[in-house]
Amino acid sequence: MGIDLAKMKAKREALENRGNGQSVFWRPEDGEQVIRIVPTPDGDPFKEYWFHYNLGKNAGFLSPKKNFGEDDPLNDFVRQLYKDGSDESIKMAKDLSARQRFFTPVIVRGEEEKGVRLWGFGKTAYRELLNLVLNPEYGDITDVNEGTDLTINYGKPPGAQFPQTAITPRRKSSAMMEDEEKTALFLDQIPNFDEVFERKTPQQVQAMLDEFLLSDGDVEDVSNESTKYGTNSGTSAVDKAFAELLS
Repeated sequence: MGIDLAKMKAKREALENRGNGQSVFWRPEDGEQVIRIVPTPDGDPFKEYWFHYNLGKNAGFLSPKKNFGEDDPLNDFVRQLYKDGSDESIKMAKDLSARQRFFTPVIVRGEEEKGVRLWGFGKTAYRELLNLVLNPEYGDITDVNEGTDLTINYGKPPGAQFPQTAITPRRKSSAMMEDEEKTALFLDQIPNFDEVFERKTPQQVQAMLDEFLLSDGDVEDVSNESTKYGTNSGTSAVDKAFAELLS
């Protein structure tokens, strides 16, 4: 059997689209949108990750401890903040603690040309989706032939502090795509979860934490490198911050 040139062309187009700034992620806009969850080869379309946020100007990043069981200087710092027990330290600990997020591959109706993207959501939406997939009235909502599209209503209700996500399954089942070849292409386009998020080493996390503490004025005259992770023989910014908090 020869190479399927149509499939190769579609893969190239998808790759070029990603390279032109098209995000691998999708987030709902205010209002109503319709999506279809794409089935994954392992039978589990919902992936769980833990992220640290609010560490200065750094973007959210995977928690080495929570995700991989690795040494995590930020996790150690958060524990010390809780031990300190002051209102200020506890507030900082909550801000810096790892937070749980869930991701699933989806096709957005009306935007199929953008390919399969990853929808990230919190525990409330996750619980709602689990209840849906376990409801025998719907069966396998990800089935490519008889699955179910989902209507997503996203927005901030009057008086609410944060936006909310309402998930409603369509009344009728449907094929993911009418064309079987297009369905196969989408199944082949699912982003590799292990490659989407950059893993930070303990040394990188330490450096980010040092910079954060220095920028806040909590630590002075310390190296940007760390003792604990073998990059300096001096005292790390984290160690000095611990001393200040516990004094």
